[in-house]
Amino acid sequence: MNTQNKSRVVLLACGSFNPITNMHLRMFELARDFLHNSGMYEVVGGIISPVSDGYGKAGLITSKHRCAMVERAIQTNEWIRLDTWECDQPTWTETAKVLHHHQNFLDSIVNSNKSSSSLNKKQKLDYDQINANTVRTTNYMPMWDLSNFVQVKLLCGADLLESFGVLNLWKDEDIADIVGNFGLVVITREGSNPQRFIYESDLLTKYQNNIYLVTEWITNDVSSTRIRRALMRGESVKYLVQDSVIQYIKEHKLYQALDMLTDEIDWTTFVD
Repeated sequence: MNTQNKSRVVLLACGSFNPITNMHLRMFELARDFLHNSGMYEVVGGIISPVSDGYGKAGLITSKHRCAMVERAIQTNEWIRLDTWECDQPTWTETAKVLHHHQNFLDSIVNSNKSSSSLNKKQKLDYDQINANTVRTTNYMPMWDLSNFVQVKLLCGADLLESFGVLNLWKDEDIADIVGNFGLVVITREGSNPQRFIYESDLLTKYQNNIYLVTEWITNDVSSTRIRRALMRGESVKYLVQDSVIQYIKEHKLYQALDMLTDEIDWTTFVD
């Protein structure tokens, strides 16, 4: 399929990122490969959106530190950026609202670009608009092609998909909005059965064509909870998180207290 005929996508991952791990980054790569290989999509960019401090999860360090670690983890990445809108909110924001914020924001840039008179002006607008909502300590900034419409899709793990079945956790209208109007790209693990879960849900079956299941065949069970546990025990996490993130953790003496550890499942965000 010609590039001009492909649907253009921006992947959005919401979560605690407490701290960001290599698996978080790997999810983006897996999703992009899957969508590109389908022949139907072109992935324009990726957004990491840390949850607000107002969420109040046990062991959640401040967004200042979590964003700084994300920033360092992606400092040389060519297509993923950190966005601080969600974590700048005083309270936790529903996922559907986060998706709508980013879709509306990108739509405004695309519309402005279409009204621009020159390519140079369009490129500058892309950079300035995105950078205005992004935290960076370096001059490096990924450039996205926002000359035409892009669709935001939610990138998440299989646990999130299955959480749609937890009683009173999600509103049906929010699930319909997220899956029907945006779409899910779900990174699954060996042993999970998301196809059956979708089949057993009338609501998800209705929108099943907008749910993309990506299997991670190279098993990687890294989680932020396990990283925090290892750090509190003084154990090495090298090769599990970026070296720049490890250095930041050491410099700021993060994840040292026992109350930083929690094994509870975080249903309201998509990646721990």
